[in-house]
Amino acid sequence: MKIEIWSDVMCPFCYIGKHNLEKALENLEYKDQIEIIWKSYQLDASIPEVVNDTYAGYLSKKRNVSEEQGNQMLASVSTTAKQIGLDYHFDKTIMTNSFKAHRLIQFAKSKAKGSQMEERLFKAFFTEGKNVSDTDTLIQLAKEIGLEENEISAAFTDDIYAYQVKNDINEAIQLGVTGVPFFVLDRKYGISGAQPSDVFSNTIEKAFEEWKLNQTKTNLDIQNGQSCSIDGQCD
Repeated sequence: MKIEIWSDVMCPFCYIGKHNLEKALENLEYKDQIEIIWKSYQLDASIPEVVNDTYAGYLSKKRNVSEEQGNQMLASVSTTAKQIGLDYHFDKTIMTNSFKAHRLIQFAKSKAKGSQMEERLFKAFFTEGKNVSDTDTLIQLAKEIGLEENEISAAFTDDIYAYQVKNDINEAIQLGVTGVPFFVLDRKYGISGAQPSDVFSNTIEKAFEEWKLNQTKTNLDIQNGQSCSIDGQCD
């Protein structure tokens, strides 16, 4: 069963949501039958590659609140993150356009390392204060998760990865996604936001039972003609 996740590496709730989902999956007997597919989404595509502003400063302008209020919002998010073992340092974050990071995620997905790349980028941005639009930084992060150095540059030069980013964003618009994280289970159930792990567990269980049932069903649209049955009747 597929779980698709629309996410942005600069979204603090996306990192929290990722860990809550992973906690929900930890003890599932059938977790090896669940495929996680990361989808690109940009919360603000208008941000230049480097913004000379703090996260709180950017947030205050975006939300039209004071920088002090922005800091209070971020402090609350940091507390939530800390409760699940994540260490946020908003004072060190480098505001930047995430498009190039998404290209790298698309490349990593082609090497079956999408989740590892997401995790490394989240930590780089929220904990380490790295510039996730800097090509050299991105190459180093990709190497750290085991991607081949001589192949990584394709993420930034091959147009297919840019196309995949844009395609994911357009797909989100078609689905009615207006914010991230957004989780789609088997294209039947949606979970919006960084929900607690038990919300993920309950929805996954329901979706998986239905998915499993559908795997054993074969619904054929039969055109009847002359045939013989197992009791020897032919007509």
